[in-house]
Amino acid sequence: MITRPDPDQLLEKIQLDDAKQKRGRLKIFFGGCAGVGKTFAMLSAAKIIYRENIDVIVGIIETHGRADTERQLEGLPLLPRKTMLYRGRDLTEFDIDAALIRKPALILIDELAHSNVEGSRHPKRWQDVEELLAAGIDVYSTLNVQHLESLNDVVGQITGVRVAETLPDKVFNLADEVTLVDLSPEELLRRLQDGKVYIPQQAEQAKKNFFRKGNLIALREMALRRTADRVDAQMREYRADQSIKPIWQAHDRILVAVGSGNEAEQLVRATARLAASLKADWLAVYVETPALQKLTDAARDAILKTMRLAQDLGAETATLSGTEISTVLLDYARSRNVSKLVVGKPSRSLISRFFSPSVTDLLARDAIDVDIHIVVRQDETKKEYQPNIAIRTAFGLSNEQASQIKKRGYIWALVASIVASILSNLLLHFFELSNLIMLYLLGVMLISAKFGRGPGLFASVLSVSAFDFFLVPPRFSFSIADTQYLLTFVVMFSVSLVISNLTSNLRYQAVVANYRERRSRVLYDLGKQLASALTSSHIVEISTHHLAGIFQSKIAIVLPNSHDKLQEQQADLANSKIATVDTGISQWVYDHQEEAGLGTNTLPSSAKLYLPLKAPMRTRGVLAIEPETISEIFLPEQRQLLDTFAAQIGLALERVHYVEVARDALINMESERLRNSLLSAISHDLRTPLTSILGISGILKAQADASNTDFNDNQVSMINALYEQTFRMQQLVINLLDMARIQSGKVQLNRQWQMLEEVVGTSIRMMRPTLVKHQINVSIPVDLPLLQFDAVMIERVLCNLLDNACKYTPENSVVNITAIKNGTDVWVSVADNGPGLPPDRELQIFDKFTRGEKESAKPGVGLGLSIGQAIIQAHDGKIWAETQIPHGALFIFSLPIGTPPTMPALEEISAEISAETSEQVKE
Repeated sequence: MITRPDPDQLLEKIQLDDAKQKRGRLKIFFGGCAGVGKTFAMLSAAKIIYRENIDVIVGIIETHGRADTERQLEGLPLLPRKTMLYRGRDLTEFDIDAALIRKPALILIDELAHSNVEGSRHPKRWQDVEELLAAGIDVYSTLNVQHLESLNDVVGQITGVRVAETLPDKVFNLADEVTLVDLSPEELLRRLQDGKVYIPQQAEQAKKNFFRKGNLIALREMALRRTADRVDAQMREYRADQSIKPIWQAHDRILVAVGSGNEAEQLVRATARLAASLKADWLAVYVETPALQKLTDAARDAILKTMRLAQDLGAETATLSGTEISTVLLDYARSRNVSKLVVGKPSRSLISRFFSPSVTDLLARDAIDVDIHIVVRQDETKKEYQPNIAIRTAFGLSNEQASQIKKRGYIWALVASIVASILSNLLLHFFELSNLIMLYLLGVMLISAKFGRGPGLFASVLSVSAFDFFLVPPRFSFSIADTQYLLTFVVMFSVSLVISNLTSNLRYQAVVANYRERRSRVLYDLGKQLASALTSSHIVEISTHHLAGIFQSKIAIVLPNSHDKLQEQQADLANSKIATVDTGISQWVYDHQEEAGLGTNTLPSSAKLYLPLKAPMRTRGVLAIEPETISEIFLPEQRQLLDTFAAQIGLALERVHYVEVARDALINMESERLRNSLLSAISHDLRTPLTSILGISGILKAQADASNTDFNDNQVSMINALYEQTFRMQQLVINLLDMARIQSGKVQLNRQWQMLEEVVGTSIRMMRPTLVKHQINVSIPVDLPLLQFDAVMIERVLCNLLDNACKYTPENSVVNITAIKNGTDVWVSVADNGPGLPPDRELQIFDKFTRGEKESAKPGVGLGLSIGQAIIQAHDGKIWAETQIPHGALFIFSLPIGTPPTMPALEEISAEISAETSEQVKE
């Protein structure tokens, strides 16, 4: 059975191959640690390429004083470094702008994980490399295994040294080629001893710390394993690409549960390594419960940082809400077809977990169809809670406002207990104590519903205490005369706690539902108003107003002009809702279609976040947002909302653009129809009198040219001028009529097999009055085959090209007519030695009513080339224009050769033509 390739995968492969062809290639020289010879190997490879006359340049190389490396640099061109002032010192860095201007075929960039000096375009050197690759420049670079983000914590545990400079694993994975530079630990220690790695003082200190033999063995093993994983992935890709094995329709998908402790970062890195080894997609999910809403700002920022780390490592992130973390995780895992779920090992004791199972215990119990992977990690710090933040996020309150609400909750809990006690004392003689308990429970429920769990629990304790003190005999004392009331107190307190907890959860769910309803409402409102907008300026005004209120930020939207350059802001900058934008950053975002600014990897020191407004066809502008507080846009749910708004605005701008295009097209079509009708009518009315004037002026010219006439020189000159201008006017009218016929679709070609030189000769004779002051050279090969074309139409094309050459060249200029066979076509060219074509208008001059020179005094309406293009295209040919060097214009059109008829067929055609001619003579 033949297995057919999947068409979707074939299309995806074609698209990836096309993208790779436009992008530069990245080759990484990979090693276990410093000193194994990565830079030396990179320079050696570059020298081999340089000897093959390929443009190679050294962008930046760190020799660290190694003599062998410095000798390898000899003979290679160097890119000057850029000097930057940092804390009063001049530091040199890689000059990315100079590299982009120089644009070599290959550039060498050492230390891929290096952090750039503050103030550089990108914080990291690997981001500079990304921009070079996007510009189509090949890059050679070096990298040590300890700089990979997913292995950073493992290397720190082995060596005791935490490397600060890291890069995302996706950069390493997307490299086109990885060359492992390996050296045994013994040889590396010998090189260190000989001073070939560091200077003697540094070498001695390195041997005592990082360069211990055990560390080097472990680092070497990690480098080998990481390279082996990459080779294995390449092998699987090749087998799938060549259809060696049927492609699996399902694959592993991993989900990691992100918590609020420091172990979350370690879990994310462990999951990234697991996903890389299994070649699987992975997701990072944070579930926010009512209890987790009470975390401090620092703890919440740590969660956001962990989620951003997961994104950098290639994960898809999501923030969910619920009361039971395990239930929410399992429901989400099943909805996303997750096969493996990664969680941390519980840190609580077995006794504590027996009465209150941890999330891991609940997942292990309930997860039947999902594999649970428990990662053993040590939690370095405990969670910090601040109860005054419980409802801040949901209602958009500040710390002070949330704190005031909490304080009022405890005060109202006290007031509710007092009121319940007063009412109970008044009703004591009418109702039993068991009935009066309901008043206290009602107060607990109201306080919990209004102010949350803390005040509700406080109200529960106060209610039980007040019931005992004011109502249970002996009254006004906490002593109990009847032991049966102990059960009453326990049940009352338990019921109060249950009511408080249930009411608080209900309140939390109501808050979440209210937040989601508000998100849906603002999305609906913005979409509704954008749908009614008819201009781009109206869209900008609507979007700025909505986003400024929703995110409590200053907003600016910058749109491009017809040359894809972002326009200067036209909005009222005095308006507090309008942000000022950096033109350079916004243009970079528009050109690269990537975000930049606050919280990103590109220019993160900016106070504003710049987002491209992407639409299905292209990017339509840039959105700049300057938040009052960072949490307004960097909470996961807020950032998702911002991205949705940006997509809506981009779609609205594209819709308005195409509405304007359609409206302009309708206007142009109607204008064209009216213009063609007018030109046709005028041309028909002009043709008859022009024919008479041309005939009379021709007779006068013939008489004036005769030697025996009585015309003086002045009269002869006037007669010649009259004939020339009348002839030119007749050509103009013919062009107008031809254009009207072409536009109406009434032109039918009369194609006959004939010789090209006859049509060329006829065109020259017809244009003799115009060509009399120019030199015409004709070059047509004798063996040129017969062509099938409409002779009258091709004459019009040649006449218009000759008229155009004479019109824009001085007198006594040379016009060359050439025909050559080129494959399956014959190319006919008309060239002159005049000033040439206007710059960058080689295509535009074929448009209707387009002149070669604007504001030109030369006669004509700009139809000749447009008519010629329509005629040639009707013959299945092409026509184009070029500028000759050093000067002059060249017009070329092609006609297909086809299959000429045989000799008997030619004789029959000739007989038919002769018969038709005889009949015409008899008539």
